Amino acid sequence: MPDDELVELKFRIYDGSDIGPFSYSPSSTVSMLKERIFAEWPKDKKIIPRAASDIKLINAGKILENNKTVGQCRVPFGELPAGVITMHVVVQPSLAKAKTEKKVDDVPRKHFCGCSIL
Repeated sequence: MPDDELVELKFRIYDGSDIGPFSYSPSSTVSMLKERIFAEWPKDKKIIPRAASDIKLINAGKILENNKTVGQCRVPFGELPAGVITMHVVVQPSLAKAKTEKKVDDVPRKHFCGCSIL
């Protein structure tokens, strides 16, 4: 595969630092990108994903789906020269994990409605 077909990506994490850049084939999936990010994640950060599924990638304001390819995620920029594309990385634990780790209060809560109907 010629080098000009590869897409160069870097990943910006929450503190503004970057992972990459790395070159990917347009047929690489978002799931493959997440696995690479998980493997390359800096260990000295406060927020660390527990699995690749905890990572969300954002490109051009859209959250990318795991089954999409890099070629499908690229936004056409007209006649701009090819360069490094920056994708934003958000660490968000899956809902199943968040529910099991949720702290349970010992004191039962009383629910009161504070609504007024006029």
